[in-house]
Amino acid sequence: MAAEGGGAKPVTQSRMENFRKVRTSEEESPLPFPDLPPDVVEMKVKEGSKIRNLMNFAMAQMELKGSRQIVFSGCGKAVTKTITCVEIMKRKLGGLHQVTKVRYKTLLEVWENQDPLPGGPAQNLTVHKNVPSICILLSRDPLDPNQTGYQPPEPCHGLGTQLGEAGEDTSSSSTKGLKRPLPPPHEELLTKKLQVQVPDSPRGSGSTDRQLDHHH
Repeated sequence: MAAEGGGAKPVTQSRMENFRKVRTSEEESPLPFPDLPPDVVEMKVKEGSKIRNLMNFAMAQMELKGSRQIVFSGCGKAVTKTITCVEIMKRKLGGLHQVTKVRYKTLLEVWENQDPLPGGPAQNLTVHKNVPSICILLSRDPLDPNQTGYQPPEPCHGLGTQLGEAGEDTSSSSTKGLKRPLPPPHEELLTKKLQVQVPDSPRGSGSTDRQLDHHH
């Protein structure tokens, strides 16, 4: 490109605008965990994957089909979503051993020329991109604690689980998660009115009684 002189850069940019990415594929590589069972489930998380769909399938494998281990993997922009799925599963199931491996993976992108030369062959570009990749193994069975990336199961915290469930209930129904920990609304409202209005009342408790009766 340098040999084309000063006009090379704008010409190159103009030509690249005619290319459109038509396909992306990942370089196949074995999972970085030894002694995995041959039927282990690998959840390949993509940038456009829906977390709800991923978790529905993964939870079915672990709870309904009795899988002992599951792997979540993702690369590039899907790394954050991969970690999110793992944290959700750990919170829902509990007692899971974890091993995390970080590495680089090669993506192959194919770009197609949308404005080829008249009568010429189709022009495609293949781009190789090295992107960060993460693989996380979750296991109901104990794993080697000496291997790199190992995390033991989080300690059981019943109260924390209940609070988490209450938080989930609150997100779906604002009253369901709040009625149990708070006192009845009538008693709370009555207490607040007594505390605020009694000192300011010029005639003592009689005035307070009338105000309460008026409100009720």
